[in-house]
Amino acid sequence: MNKFPLFFVSLFLLILTACGSPKLNPLSSSGIILAFGDSLTAGVGVSEGQSYPSVLARLSGKTVINAGVSGETTAQGLKRLPEWLEKHTPELLILLEGGNDILQNRDSMLIKQDLQQMIEIARHYGVQVVLLGVPEKRLFSDSAPLYGELAKAHDLAFDGETIARLIRSPSKKSDSVHFNAAGYAALAERIYALLSKEGALP
Repeated sequence: MNKFPLFFVSLFLLILTACGSPKLNPLSSSGIILAFGDSLTAGVGVSEGQSYPSVLARLSGKTVINAGVSGETTAQGLKRLPEWLEKHTPELLILLEGGNDILQNRDSMLIKQDLQQMIEIARHYGVQVVLLGVPEKRLFSDSAPLYGELAKAHDLAFDGETIARLIRSPSKKSDSVHFNAAGYAALAERIYALLSKEGALP
């Protein structure tokens, strides 16, 4: 009679173990989030208050710095990142780079090397990293494999689906590659959910 409930307790513990522990430490009450990337971070296609960093700030109650530069490649971002880390001393970096490299057919290994160095630089400064994947130039593509590989190698909180899904949704876009207000809001909501799931936010 007692073995049956014990089975369910063991099964529950097994499921919890399989889910894994959160990948992020909780942000402090004054912890700053640095949203770093290209035009999708800058919010091309909408007003400043409709960009995903602005929406994420409202959802989370945190200070979210918009460090997006339209047209930027990963090589350019790599040069720019240390200055922003030193200036704002964030606790968390949201990294969304590589879309322009992919559009320009840049070698994927070079993109990966740049992103890896950015991840390493952030960690050198004691900053946690969340990585967002960008799709390849293929119909119905999810994020390019290099993003998942980096996330696995560095044990990062990672979203490899949302950008691709939004790019495939005409109702969420302001042009062929940028989002409208609904698209950026959806991105912010997904990031907020990821930060909550991985332990950065309550």
